[in-house]
Amino acid sequence: MSVAGTCIRGAGGVGSAGASVTRVALAIAAAAMSVVLHAAPEPLRVCSDPNNLPFSNKAGEGFENRIAEAIARDHGTTVQYTWWAERRGFLRNTLNAGTCDVVMGYPSHADPVATTRPYYRSTYVFVTRRSEHLHVRSLDDPILRKVRVGVQLMGNDGANSPPAHALSNRGIVSNVVGYTVYGDYRQPNPASSIVSAVARGDVDVAAVWGPLAGFFAARQRVRLDLVPVTPRVDGALPQAFAISMAVRKRDAQRLRVLDTYIQSHQRDIDRILDEYHVPRVEE
Repeated sequence: MSVAGTCIRGAGGVGSAGASVTRVALAIAAAAMSVVLHAAPEPLRVCSDPNNLPFSNKAGEGFENRIAEAIARDHGTTVQYTWWAERRGFLRNTLNAGTCDVVMGYPSHADPVATTRPYYRSTYVFVTRRSEHLHVRSLDDPILRKVRVGVQLMGNDGANSPPAHALSNRGIVSNVVGYTVYGDYRQPNPASSIVSAVARGDVDVAAVWGPLAGFFAARQRVRLDLVPVTPRVDGALPQAFAISMAVRKRDAQRLRVLDTYIQSHQRDIDRILDEYHVPRVEE
């Protein structure tokens, strides 16, 4: 009885030890998996427009796509996009909705976001056909009263761009043609229409945001000249803007990571901007 009882107790002890070993092994495996999961960096979640070259598109062909990929690669991760047309409601439906964490191009120090140090500063430029020899350099050039002038309209409500306001303040209105930056969104590169209009001769000169002008001017069949709009600050209207990356205001850690990348990789960023013919100006 005692022997039998001892054997039974002994058998039970072996079973319990086996179960304990199994539980320990499972716990170790779970801990290891947790370490692996935490070691894998999160993707860089970018809020972006799927049809907005030269900045971004769904094929990843824009310079903002390229810079986002470089940041992700430097941190051993990948880019994950939330696609939304960059117009009214863009921030509300992307960054502020929490579906993504970074907007790759945003005016520095602008509300309602936190912005990194600028990674480039560009300007509106006058775009003309080289064969016409117009040589427009200033908003005060008398020729702007005599030729057809294209300007960009900036919002769903047809709000004017800074050069359009500056021309209007000078009474230059009747010979001005507006081109919405949204264009026909059903077509590729809708914002390119104003540069194409100069190349076709629909307008003689256009005042265009520099990155867009540089990229599409280089793709026209005729030679186009680009000259920075002056004065660079016209009254209270700046014609040049510093551009940063944007995050939510409470996202201080991510802001520091992006700032560090920009500071240490500015030359790499500049090379990408050069490939896209982005005109830059100093502070």
